[in-house]
Amino acid sequence: MKTVSYLDPAKAEMIEAARYYEEEAHGLGHDFLDEIEHTVSMLQKYPRSGRLVRNGIRRRLVRRFPFGILFGEESDEIVIVAVMHLKRRPDYWLNRI
Repeated sequence: MKTVSYLDPAKAEMIEAARYYEEEAHGLGHDFLDEIEHTVSMLQKYPRSGRLVRNGIRRRLVRRFPFGILFGEESDEIVIVAVMHLKRRPDYWLNRI
């Protein structure tokens, strides 16, 4: 199974979203992180299951939340480029690749 790494901005997005959801309802931030973890584990098992978006970057949707995980696949690693809210600036992450 491939290892997973997050670009710093992607990790910051994930944490910011979890904090937002936790402020909205107790436990919701934890639920968000659980869904991210589930999605990432699916990427490890099926790295080509995400939809190809651009330049070798794929997107996998997160259950229950309006987020997608943008990632690239390398020979031994999956690199998370963005934890992206689906209704906001769609191409903001392009300068990360």
